[in-house]
Amino acid sequence: MLDLSVYPAIAWPLFLRVRQTLGGPPEIADLEGAVEAAVASQAHRIEAGKTYAIGVGSRGIARLADIVEALIRALRRRGADAFIFPAMGSHGGATAEGQKEVLETLGVTEARMGVPIRARMDARPLAEVEPGLTAYASVDALEADGIILVARVKPHTAFHGPIESGVCKMLAIGLGKQRGASSVHAVGFARFAEVIPKVARTVLEHIHMPFSLAIVENGHDRPALVEALVPDGLEAREAALLEKARAWMARLPFDQIDVLVVGEIGKNISGDGADPNVTGRYAPKGVSGGPDVQKLVYLNLTLETHGNGMGVGMADIVTEQLYRQLDLAKTYTNAFTSTEMIPAKIPVVMPNDHDAIELALRTLNGRRPEAARVVAIPNTLKLEEMVISEPLWAEAEQKGCVRLTDPEPARFDERGNAPVLAGLRLYADR
Repeated sequence: MLDLSVYPAIAWPLFLRVRQTLGGPPEIADLEGAVEAAVASQAHRIEAGKTYAIGVGSRGIARLADIVEALIRALRRRGADAFIFPAMGSHGGATAEGQKEVLETLGVTEARMGVPIRARMDARPLAEVEPGLTAYASVDALEADGIILVARVKPHTAFHGPIESGVCKMLAIGLGKQRGASSVHAVGFARFAEVIPKVARTVLEHIHMPFSLAIVENGHDRPALVEALVPDGLEAREAALLEKARAWMARLPFDQIDVLVVGEIGKNISGDGADPNVTGRYAPKGVSGGPDVQKLVYLNLTLETHGNGMGVGMADIVTEQLYRQLDLAKTYTNAFTSTEMIPAKIPVVMPNDHDAIELALRTLNGRRPEAARVVAIPNTLKLEEMVISEPLWAEAEQKGCVRLTDPEPARFDERGNAPVLAGLRLYADR
């Protein structure tokens, strides 16, 4: 491993913490009331005495457990029952135990929900969508009287179109377990904008979905809208919600960044560990957006990702601790299913946080380390407060950011880890 101590010392920039104003309406104050209102709007579609399969994915939707619990109560108030099944394609290592563990980490447990979690990986082929592309659905879900999905509508990390992440994608990919996810990903991300709605339409012809819950979060990563979407008009309504999500989504206020440091990545943060709409690093060709980042550094995996480091390959530099946290079987299973190998590649590994950041500073082109434009964030969901280097302050002020601290040096523990930049800790204690 590279030892930077044998090289002449360099000067680091000073760091200050700033706050930006994020978009979107405030968080829903009465979340259970919002879920009840959404269900009530489609109450005529719920039949007493029937059992509904609730599909829950692997994304770290804010207050996900509260939403699912409220949905179950709303169904039971109408005389129906439910069970939960993981609707997450190949995540969790493409095993029943792994997918159930992912749900439990997100707070969706049998004890709290009061219903069973049925996590079998078996999926049944429903129909051929086009030559070489088959739609699948979870056998567990098909055994219910109806299927209700809980999905966050949000810009996707690997393609752009009128419909990206949301109910349609969960119908096309998550519902079909590993077989369904693999079938859709085999066509390639370049066709996803066309294929996701096409597969979703085919699935809806073969299942009973009374409605599904769509959640849109504000720039603070908090639920700002909950709506019941029905099959009739699903695509048009989801496209409208995506526009809201895109407008409300938090982004970094800079177009050019020399070093971007991300405290932690994980599947609960983004399908690519860190959202490319924030980092500017996309795996598929032809997809762009976000800032131009010269060096990207990842420090840790989230606990909730259970070792799945999909997206790690988008970084230039990672730490040894992140490398040791990787479960390569889970990461490679995800890469195999998605057909994208680049996000699973291992970047340059440095012994600690300090050296990972210093290597990024030392290898900049056209910029002295002490003059580097550095941004540091805990993860790509938490963007209200961030740390920037002093050379970025003038631009940050022009962009409407508020200064929270005076410039100060970076601090690390005795091992060169646990960075505290301008009073902001970049990741929780492990």
